[in-house]
Amino acid sequence: MRFSFLFLAFLGILVLASVQAQTTFIPLWAKDGVFLDRLEIKAGTDNNLNLSTVKPYMRKAYVAVADSFRTLLNAGKNPAGLTKIDQYNLDRFQANNREFSRFSIENMPDWVMKKPLDKKGKHFFYAKSNAFEVNEKDFFLAVSPVVNFQFSRESNFDKTPFINTRGAIARGLIAKRIGFNFYLTDNQEQGPLQYRQFVTANRAVPGNGFWKNYRNGKGTDYFDARGSVSWNVTKYINMQFGYDKNFIGNGYRSLFLSDFSSNYLFLKFNTRIWKLNYTNIFMEMTPQLPNRRSDVLLNKKFASMHHLSFNAAKWLNVGLFESIIFGRKNSYELAYLNPVIFLRSIEGQIGSPDNANVGLDFKANFAKSFQVYGQFLLDELNVAEITKDRTWWGNKYGLQLGAKYLDVLGVSNLDLQVEWNRVRPFTYQHRDTVAAYTHYNQSLALPRGANIHEFIGILRWQPSPKLYFMGKGILVRQGLDSAGFNFGANPSSLYNRPPTGTRLYDYGYTQFRGTLLNMAIAQFNASYEVLENLFVDVSAMFRFYREDKKADINTSVISAGLRWNMFRREYDY
Repeated sequence: MRFSFLFLAFLGILVLASVQAQTTFIPLWAKDGVFLDRLEIKAGTDNNLNLSTVKPYMRKAYVAVADSFRTLLNAGKNPAGLTKIDQYNLDRFQANNREFSRFSIENMPDWVMKKPLDKKGKHFFYAKSNAFEVNEKDFFLAVSPVVNFQFSRESNFDKTPFINTRGAIARGLIAKRIGFNFYLTDNQEQGPLQYRQFVTANRAVPGNGFWKNYRNGKGTDYFDARGSVSWNVTKYINMQFGYDKNFIGNGYRSLFLSDFSSNYLFLKFNTRIWKLNYTNIFMEMTPQLPNRRSDVLLNKKFASMHHLSFNAAKWLNVGLFESIIFGRKNSYELAYLNPVIFLRSIEGQIGSPDNANVGLDFKANFAKSFQVYGQFLLDELNVAEITKDRTWWGNKYGLQLGAKYLDVLGVSNLDLQVEWNRVRPFTYQHRDTVAAYTHYNQSLALPRGANIHEFIGILRWQPSPKLYFMGKGILVRQGLDSAGFNFGANPSSLYNRPPTGTRLYDYGYTQFRGTLLNMAIAQFNASYEVLENLFVDVSAMFRFYREDKKADINTSVISAGLRWNMFRREYDY
């Protein structure tokens, strides 16, 4: 039975069921994410905020929390110690998601333009947050343009790196029963050196996928299309069917599931009750692409992922993760549709042909200023082999440790985040490319794959309501494939011994074995919010790349741009 038919049949049954009041989702790239992160740490013990490991966030749940903070502030209480900038961001968050708020424009007049273009109809440029809005009893619709124009100067490059994006974003509610969101952009992009190298090596645009040449190789031309429909099956279970991305983790990177790869088709259940948040994601993806692209249907690969998040204490959240990546000649493995069973046991029952991973994560908030978080991913465990020799190739796991410090040294809204990621060789790889931890030739976890140490430091500062500064430093040390042999870095490589793979031997795989890479990235951004969600950006990026037995490659990029209702493009890989 084909996967698409299963989806449609399953959806049809659920649509006929009695649906409940539902939610839509805050985009992963929205500015609200940083604010909600601060709110969680400052609140420290809020049950709803601490259940935030799986992203994107559900608007309804987080707006309800924001409303409760607004009520306290209106009563002259501030138990979380929100700064003046936090209170401004709280107001903007409510305004940007006002269809779920208990507050309204009548008692929050600042949510409306001072001189609305459409005073009578209250549709066009009436609310600050949307270009067009309909807010009736059984229908809500918000539509806004998406724009990103950015031009750069890159050292040792005779062309002009640029981004040219136009499109639209929309979301809505139907009878408070069905929620939907939509995002579509047409993009022309000539990114910096690492972007161009990625496109050439992977035949895909980072974060997207299929592309065409723009003006005889002057850049890439591609669409970015996302959308989903969501509803509540019961009061506590939300269901989402869409084509987009998800993220599982509390850090800047994720060892479980990141938003680095292209969009994919998914069906997601989210059960949020008591101190639990349980997520099931069933995904349809694209395996390694053929060398020559043509107008033919690409093969499919699939994944089933479970994540259980539990507030073990008011200040401590722990999580369990498991995933299966597999292929079945464009059909789904029915056994993996079970949302509660341990996936590894099912894999064993059917012959262990697939790529199974399990993991643990945690985060702890304390002193209303600090959060410590981490992840542990286990790809394979053979106690006898590891006890015998820790350099065994199958000793595959990943570690993440990180910390966040708010209001550094008493400076309001100056936040520091530090993170360390370590992934052993061959983690994410498999005996065939279909079951590799990839989608559209891109990693589902760390952008650069495995056999890696990565240190990240991010300093964010919002000194005034509309001004944002960010400094980011990344240090990478990695063992790359060498002389055509697999040393465990690229998730798309096969971990078999020749002739079906390129792994040389069984033991001796210490961290960074292979061609040694040392890389450093320093990035500085400044943004000013001219109007709601309309930013003027300037940035500088310096990248130092040293690969053994090759000349160093050092580049610098200075950029300036204008973006509206869109994320800032990142090249930190």
